[in-house]
Amino acid sequence: MVHAVFYNFADGEVARHIPWVWGKTTPQEAIAVRERGSAAALRQMIGELADFPGLVRVADLATRAALSAPTEGRALYAGLKALDVPEEPVARLWHAATLLREHRGDGHNAALLAHGIGGTEAHVLLALSLGMRAEEFGRIHHLPKEQLAAVIDGLRGRGFVDAAGGFTVAGLEIRQRIEALTDELAAPAYDVLSADQLDELIAGLEPIAAAAQAVND
Repeated sequence: MVHAVFYNFADGEVARHIPWVWGKTTPQEAIAVRERGSAAALRQMIGELADFPGLVRVADLATRAALSAPTEGRALYAGLKALDVPEEPVARLWHAATLLREHRGDGHNAALLAHGIGGTEAHVLLALSLGMRAEEFGRIHHLPKEQLAAVIDGLRGRGFVDAAGGFTVAGLEIRQRIEALTDELAAPAYDVLSADQLDELIAGLEPIAAAAQAVND
């Protein structure tokens, strides 16, 4: 069930950890540690912006959007939406961003499914969009060579991958269609905000995102 919800984990990957992991911790403990650790990491990445008064407003707007979307067909989003919203602003912003990400992710899975793209196939298309060979992509390079070759051959047979292992025009087009549909399905989460509020949210997030990106670079 977990494998089905997450869509693109390698076969057997979930089964190696669930339910074994629940002998090491509880869901409640895991959620609490995840929240504390993620908020601390975000605070460290964005530095003095974490204490900027405007962050409270950004967190409030993001949370309002994050809690507004319908849950039908959005299993991961629905699960996160059922959790309590943190009071501390940095933790609240992280929680809101996580909700919005998973809402979009659930929609992305629906878009992949609608276009007949399976989980491992999605990783191959992502690798190619990043200018990498699928065999070098970290999320799937560990798969048995025969299995990965079969997936790539399947995409080649559908006209999405060329003989050299890169995108064809049709492959680029289907990826673009999937991304466009994903964006369309994600948009309703922001309908609760006025145009001015959405602009305010974007403007407030830009320096935070830049600071986080600078650390990753």
